[in-house]
Amino acid sequence: MTTTTTAASEATTASEATAPVEDLDGMGPLVARLSRAGQRLRQADLAHPWVLDTAVVALVFLMFCLPDLLHTVSGDGDGPRRFRLAFTRLPVVGMLVLQTGLVVPLLWRRRAPAVAFGAVTTVFVLQWSLGAALRADISLFIALYSLALHGRMRQLPWACGVMAGAMVLVAVRVSVAVPVWDALFFLLSTATAALALGLMVRIRRAQLAGLRDRAARLEIERDQRSRLAAAAERARVAREMHDIVGHNLSVIITLADAGAYATAVAPERGREALLLVGDTGRQALGELRRVLSVLREASDGPQDGPELSPQPGLTDIDALCEGVRAAGLSVVYRTAGDVDALDSGVQLTVYRIVQEALTNTLKHSGAGTRVNLSIVVEDTDLTVRVQDTGPADARAMRPGPANEEGHGLVGMRERTALYRGTLSAGPAGRGWAVRATLNLVSPGGAQ
Repeated sequence: MTTTTTAASEATTASEATAPVEDLDGMGPLVARLSRAGQRLRQADLAHPWVLDTAVVALVFLMFCLPDLLHTVSGDGDGPRRFRLAFTRLPVVGMLVLQTGLVVPLLWRRRAPAVAFGAVTTVFVLQWSLGAALRADISLFIALYSLALHGRMRQLPWACGVMAGAMVLVAVRVSVAVPVWDALFFLLSTATAALALGLMVRIRRAQLAGLRDRAARLEIERDQRSRLAAAAERARVAREMHDIVGHNLSVIITLADAGAYATAVAPERGREALLLVGDTGRQALGELRRVLSVLREASDGPQDGPELSPQPGLTDIDALCEGVRAAGLSVVYRTAGDVDALDSGVQLTVYRIVQEALTNTLKHSGAGTRVNLSIVVEDTDLTVRVQDTGPADARAMRPGPANEEGHGLVGMRERTALYRGTLSAGPAGRGWAVRATLNLVSPGGAQ
């Protein structure tokens, strides 16, 4: 009974020391105070590990060694007369030596549990070989508990065998006062309780460590998912910004150059170019506001400011062609198939591919270039083809994408890959051709 109480007390302290910090105020003031006390004990044990071991040794000495010493000095017996006569009365010095050999090794019960158990067992066997009985024998059960908690698992079988042999020795020695089987049952039950308690606390610590490790890994995975989602969103916004700003700035620059040239020759044409510059700038500003709105956090109340337009689709390609025609390109646009049945995601992808291709043509070939634009839907495939005739001046060779893949082509490849499609871009005669093929069948099999 005393052994179990002592081991249970230490197990409670150990489990509280290893428990994660939690807010237990909702479970009552007593539980909250015990939890805080356990946290403080754990922190103090980490800072000064010898203090707890020394306290255990001192507690064992006061509770189990000191009473034997006092009874020996006073000459009083302890227990029934027949029980006293069955054992050897030791002198104070001999008793103190044996008690020291039983208790002092407990200082290393956590750092070297096998060594501590072996030392206590040796003194225990020596003591009972002399026929002496001491209350300090409880140290053997504490050492077994510590070995089960802190030692290597492969050390437990031989420790249990040694423990069983020691218990048989004690049962034989006390057989003059207690039946052998009764004594053996009590001793082995106490040893089993100490062993089971140590294993229980060990398993509980392992479970808590596993839970803490799993929580840490889940937190790391959550942070990684958040960073990946943020990176994907930044890439999407950057792609949209490139498409919007690149196209509209190319149109604005071309119109501004044309307006500056026409001002001296035909002022009305210069004024028309400036009006187109303003319209293009306002369109770009509206699209930028729409894209940047995804970066703003939604508020509970109504939002002030201009109403945002939806994402562009195939119906907006006509306006896109009109804009580049005003900048000097001659665009022939045709469609084939059921293009109106396409979902908004596909329409946005097609619009951005066409926008980027026309922007590259305007940037590299300039005014006077003829562009053939076709969007064809056939079965489960959608094909976008944009081909230009090259610069009006045959001496002006098209630079840029033929030798280097810029952000525009990278963005078109990424958009095409979203629909498991292919993209090809390269010279076609004097001009340049872009061909994108999208798969309209969703991964689940539905179109």
